[in-house]
Formats: sequence, C-alpha cells, structure tokens
Amino acid sequence: MKETVMSRSVRLVCAGGLLGLGLLAQSAMAQEQQMQRIEITGSSIKRIVSETANPLTVVKAEEFVKQGLTTAQEVLDRIPSNSSSFGSGNTVGGNSSGLPTGGQSVADLRGLGGDKTLVLLNGRRLANHPYDGASVDLNMIPVSALERVEVLRDGASAIYGTDAIGGVINFITRRSVTTTTITAEALLPRRDGGDEKRINVSTGFGDLDKDGFNVWGVFDWHKMDILTSQQREFSKTGIIPERGLNLTSGTTFPGNFFDPGSSVAGNPGFKSGCNPPFSVPRASNGTCRQDYTRLIDDLPAQEQKAFFGKASFKLNGDHTATIEYLHAENDVLSHTAPPPQTGLELPKTSKYYPGNAGGVPAMPGLSGQPLSVNWRPVEAGQREINSLGAADRLSIGAEGLVRGWDYKTGFTISESRSAEWFTGGYVRDDAFAAGVKNGILNPFGLQDTAGKAYLDSTALRGKVQNGTTRNTGIDFKISNADLWEMAGGKTGLALGGELRREEADFIVNRDIAGQAASSGLSGSQSTSGARTIKALFAEIDLHPAKDLEVQFATRVDDYSDAGNTVNPKLGLSYTPSKQVLLRGSASTGFRAPTLFEKNAPKSKNDTNNSYNDPILCPGGTLSSNPIANPLRDCDLQQFKLQGGNPNLNPEKSKTFSVGIVVEPVPQATLAVDYWNIKLKDKIDAVPEEAIYGDYAKYKDRFLRNPDGSPFAILDLKENLGKVNTDGVDVSLSLRSGATQYGNFTFNLDGTYVHKYEYQDERDGPFFDKVGVYRANNPVFRWKHNATIGWRSGVWSVNLAQSFKTGYTDQNLDIDPQFFNHVPSYSLWNLTGTYTGIKGLTLMAGIKNLLDKQPPFSNQGTLFQKGYDPRYTDPLGRTLYLRGSYAF
Repeated sequence: MKETVMSRSVRLVCAGGLLGLGLLAQSAMAQEQQMQRIEITGSSIKRIVSETANPLTVVKAEEFVKQGLTTAQEVLDRIPSNSSSFGSGNTVGGNSSGLPTGGQSVADLRGLGGDKTLVLLNGRRLANHPYDGASVDLNMIPVSALERVEVLRDGASAIYGTDAIGGVINFITRRSVTTTTITAEALLPRRDGGDEKRINVSTGFGDLDKDGFNVWGVFDWHKMDILTSQQREFSKTGIIPERGLNLTSGTTFPGNFFDPGSSVAGNPGFKSGCNPPFSVPRASNGTCRQDYTRLIDDLPAQEQKAFFGKASFKLNGDHTATIEYLHAENDVLSHTAPPPQTGLELPKTSKYYPGNAGGVPAMPGLSGQPLSVNWRPVEAGQREINSLGAADRLSIGAEGLVRGWDYKTGFTISESRSAEWFTGGYVRDDAFAAGVKNGILNPFGLQDTAGKAYLDSTALRGKVQNGTTRNTGIDFKISNADLWEMAGGKTGLALGGELRREEADFIVNRDIAGQAASSGLSGSQSTSGARTIKALFAEIDLHPAKDLEVQFATRVDDYSDAGNTVNPKLGLSYTPSKQVLLRGSASTGFRAPTLFEKNAPKSKNDTNNSYNDPILCPGGTLSSNPIANPLRDCDLQQFKLQGGNPNLNPEKSKTFSVGIVVEPVPQATLAVDYWNIKLKDKIDAVPEEAIYGDYAKYKDRFLRNPDGSPFAILDLKENLGKVNTDGVDVSLSLRSGATQYGNFTFNLDGTYVHKYEYQDERDGPFFDKVGVYRANNPVFRWKHNATIGWRSGVWSVNLAQSFKTGYTDQNLDIDPQFFNHVPSYSLWNLTGTYTGIKGLTLMAGIKNLLDKQPPFSNQGTLFQKGYDPRYTDPLGRTLYLRGSYAF
C-alpha cells in the first residue's frame, strides 16, 4: 500500500506535533516507498500509520536531542498538552504534602494529575513510583535508548484500561542496533551551579533479517550538580517587601519564646537585629523570623544511571521473540534549612533562661514559669536527605503472523523502589528537648563546648523510609487488518487481554521517623497492599464508505479490590477531499484507586503552607484563650492527618474530541482538535487552602487535643466532586522543500484551555483555575512550542521556543495592594549540528538563549520562594555541547 501526499501529511501532523519536523522532509522524498504495517499507540490493530484518526504526537529522538533536552521530563514539557509540574525541584522539601518524593518526575496530560496519565515502555506498563503508587517516575525512562515518544492526546481506557483518562505516553526504544556509538554531553550555565554531564555508550551486533538475531544495549550516566538558592538572585530570599512577600518561619535562630504565665512573647536577640540575613526582626511582637529560603536548594544534586538491553530472535520468517531488561537508578541529595524544633521547655533553672548566668539578656515581663521555645539550631547544619530510586523491568515477548493474524504476547515483571536516608542536619527530638530542659543547650545563642558536644550527640542519621511497587503480568493480543472488504476498504479486528498482579509495600522506620518532627515524616505509618486485575478488550476498524473510517473499541476490567467496569470508545475519520481530513472520538474512562489510596493508614504530617489557627489565632491575631501560643498557632505550618480510604470509588470520565486537518498546498498542513473531558468522583484530599479558608464550613475537620490545642486537620483521601475541562490543540507545519539555500521547516504546536473547573467536594461550587493559581497550581490558558529548522548538506540549525501565558498568583495571606499576576514566560533554545566527518556528529547550542529569569511568584506551596520552580528555568543561559561517534 502506498501513501498519497495528503495521507502522508495527515499522518505527520497527527503524529508529528512539535518535534517531528526532520521526518517531514525525509518523508517528502520517500513518498512512494512501500510502508510496513506497525502497531501504534491508541490502537491494537497493526496498520499503515496514516490510517489512524487518533490525535497522536510523535517526538523523534533526534529532534529532542537537537533542542538539548536531556531528560524525559524535559521532553514532555515541550508537549503543550502536558501540564507536568513535578520535577527535581520538588524534591527539595518534598511534595505538596511536605513528604519526600524520592526525586520523582511525573507526566500530567490535560492537567488532570499524573495518576490519570498512563506511561508505557514499548507498549507495556512500568511499575509506579512507590511513594504514591499512582504514577511512573520519568527518571527511570532510558532516554538514550529511545527512538521516539508517542503521546496519545485522547482518553484511552477502552484500549489500555486504568490511568489513561488524560492520555497515554508510550516511550519506544530502538528496534535494533548494529553499531557502537559513544556520546558525551555537557551543559554549562553562564552562572555558577547546575552543571550537567552525560556519557552514554550503545553497541549491538547481529542483523535480525540476515542473521536471525540482534542483541544490543546502552549504558547511560547523567550527573547534575547542585544549584543553591544563593546562586540566583530571584531565589535568594523569602522576604521581598516591595512585593509584599514575607514567607518566613517563626522557628528561628536565635529562638523565640512564649511565657504562658504572662502571655509575653519575644526574642533576646531582637534588639541586636536577630541573626541577619538568616533571621530578621518582626517589630509587631519583638520576635525573630527565619528566612529559611536562604538555606535550601533550587535544584538538588542528582546522579542517574541506566542500562537497557534487548535481544531479538527470528524463530522463522513470521515469528520473533524478544527479551528486554531495564535497570535504572536516580540518586538525589537535597538540602533544606536546619531542623525547626518547636514547643521546647526552658525552665527557670537553666543558665540560659533570660537574665541568668548563661549570658542571655534579661527580658521584661517574665513570670518565672518555664518558657515555650521555638528554635532552629543552625549549628546542626542543613537538613540533608539522600533519596535513592531504582527500577528493574524484565519483559519477554513473542510476536508474529499466523494465517493472516498478527499476534503479540508477553510476560513482564516490573519493580520500582525508593528509599530515603537522613544524612545531615536532623536531630533526635527527645534528646534535643532534654538538652534544652536540662540547661545544656542554649536556644538563644551559639553553644559552648559542652553544648556543642551534646548537640552533636543528638544527630539523627539512617534510613527513614523505603517502598516497593511491583507489577507482574501477562498480555496477549491478536489482530487482522484485512478481514473483509467494505465499500471504503478492508475491516480490521483486534482481540486481547491481560492478567496483572500489583503489589505495594511502604515501610517507615519508626525509630528514625518518630524522632524527627521536622521531617514531616514523624506521623507516617507503614502500609502494604496487593490486588489482581483481569481485562479483555476488542477493537474493530470499519470502512463503510469511501474515505470513511469507524473505529470501535471496548474493554472490560475487573479489579479484585475495586470491582469491574466496561469502557467503550468510538472514533471516526472522514476524508472528503485530498486536502481535508475530519476526525472525532467519544469514550468513557476510569481510574481505580491505587493501593495507597485505599490502604494507607492515617499519618500526621506537616501542611504545605503556613496558616493561623482559626480559633486560637484568627486572622493572625492571638486570641485571649489561655492556651493560645503564638509560636504554635500563628503563621506557622500546622499539621494534617492524611491517609487512605477503603471505601473509595473509581474515578470515571467521559471524553469527546472533534478535529480537522487541512493541507491547502503540499508545503503547509494545519490541524485543529477540540477536546472535552468530564471527570467525576475525583480522588484527592480537600485542598488544605480550602479548609483553612472556610472554617465555618470545615470546622469538623479541625481536630484538637483534650486541652483544646490544635492536633491536625482531617484530610484523608475521598471522592471529591467533578472536573470539567475543555480546549483546543493546534498544530501548524510549514516546509519549503529543497531550495538553493537549503531546507526550511516551521512548526507550531499549541494547546488552548477554555475551561478547567473543579469541585472541592461533592455537589459543592465549581472553581475555574484557568489562569488562576488554585489548589496548589495554575492551569495555563495557552501553551505552545515552536521550532524553525534549517538543513543544508552537513549543517543544520534548530531554533525552538516554548511559551506559557501568565496567571493570577496564589496571593495567600498577601495584602491586596500586593496581589501579583505572574506574567507570560518563554524560553528560546538554539542548536547547530555538523555531520561532515564520517561517524561523527558535533552539536553546540545555547539553552535559554535570552537568559530569561523566572518571573516573580508569591507561591508558598513549595520550599523555593520568589518564583515557581515547576514552570520555569532557574539555570539561565546555558551552553550545550554534544559529541557522538559511531563505528
């Protein structure tokens, strides 16, 4: 079967997206070449690629290399439909719950959450990260082994089952390798910090067609140096008065005190200016505030290692067996400010009680009762966590052709592991508190010799937690694209199923975690779970009329712990002329609760932002209640009780899309697709911001100790309300063809979000977060990526831009006169490539060509302050060098 010019171009727009421009020119020269039937993401029927109507973006490996994209997260960030907001910067201080993330990076199509984007490797699942059990860690994807990435921008539960509500991302490795290639990369920022280095080696032997086998493998080493907050001006401080920003902590050095007998609060170091620049005076109450932003990382140090190997064997002319093995590691070392210690008791007998012999200045108004002290021992050093993530995956498969039917079957076992060690800064709470109470430790100044020795003895080191998730499964499918002839072509049919076992274990070392309230892990509990999933699916491809294709698919999934579900999908494509393709689809989807969402025990952890207790410190003013304590109740991180819910129902969705692809001339192709997703029974915890923002509504969630002091807010996983979102994807491709000045290409790939409304609770009001920071993040109205390419002989140049519109900032507890609007943000990358020496490819370029600094943000969700690290580049202008030699 041969492609027409239109069908080829339609395929490339459907499957080309932003980064597939190099393939356009190649295909134009080879339009008459016979094409092989292959299986593509979004369908189980092997077919010519141009026959599909699914909105598919294909990112070729050579294209993201040209843009200097060095990680899977960076590659996906160039896909406008992906709203990923979880990367290495989030490792610092943990996730939105304040818990360590293991260095995880997450994909998030349509902004619905990483748990609703299915990530595959060569069409099969990987084990999810063990700390949430809901999404794959992109750091485990072997970027150097990839041939392409296919992104299906459509609901696909009818084909793939759970997790595919937002879409599917399929990372596809090279099929075979017969050469040896050595590659080295370096990224050198203009300013200090954040350097990257990469070396990878791939080799293979055997021609699958001639020799009947091919064996190949690739080893990749990638190291990223630390970038501290002090190495960039925009992240140096959480105190920016001219922008109304004062994101600080009341647990500081020197320590603040509160006298419950006289209700006097203060700090002996207040008159001397506290400890600038790390802590600063608060004139309103004579205390000090810690500018903890000064002692954290913008980006942690990371070292990644990966090996991917594949062996393929021709059993005979129609049958092939394969074995794949992946091992990946991600070693992350992150730093935050020294450990805050709260509620310490300093008795009158201590020599460090103000006015005693220890040299601490006397303070007026003290009753003589023990003082309650909040203190951050800077001498203990920054808190340091070493996170080590690892993944192993073995897949054994067979595929071939029997009596006109393609078959594919395999056995896969995939495991994801992560573990955290306290390696610096943390102290044993009980021993530390005893040192203050016994008069050994000085909370208001540097330690003497005895105090320093005692402080060192309280150091808390060791493994604090680890987790494992494991997927074991078998799958099969058969398909035939040539069953019977209809008016418009032959009918295709696919049938298949899978049997999968999921297991998860999360282990907390209570001897370590229980001794470190400052880690956010002190209330964490171990948990485990397992379940079995069985599924059957069918897909039929009909051509009832000329140029009309009808695709119908349905899938039945049965979860041993969440029941069963049936999800159909209908797809249509119609080509009324050689210049126009019309397409559309409608489907339902579902996502079963993860093992963690159902089984996790209640754990008491820190809130994400700082809040005032609505009873004891309403509006930031300390109440007259005798138990009120400004060092506990006002403008501080509080606690929330988190955990799973065995009564959770699956999330369910309805998705439809309609689109048009036009090619008015062979050199130009435009695709426009409207998409609409309705989700109900969303699984999540009520945003803490909402709970603290409406005490009258959520007062039953405020749990208190017997004396009335705050214990935590109850914030377990539950089925919340609905999410309704819709928008338009746009893709424009222009190509010059061969000219006397070379080949030129232009591509624009963008996503416009019309609406993203959600409910915090069932039957509650809807909130629209398009262009507004709500529930811990914004949704961008418009995102696009654009590239201009030029190639002439052995030279090529690529200029790429990524762009995001602005949004209304979080503005949490900010004076209205300082309400901030984050402006639009764009980055430009420029690279040039030379291939004039046999086997050698040299590339040089500049990432963030215009040295764009992150715009100011007053978000308080993440530890980094002054900007939002999820959507911006903190490195600045960076030199990119790459050399590759194949022999």
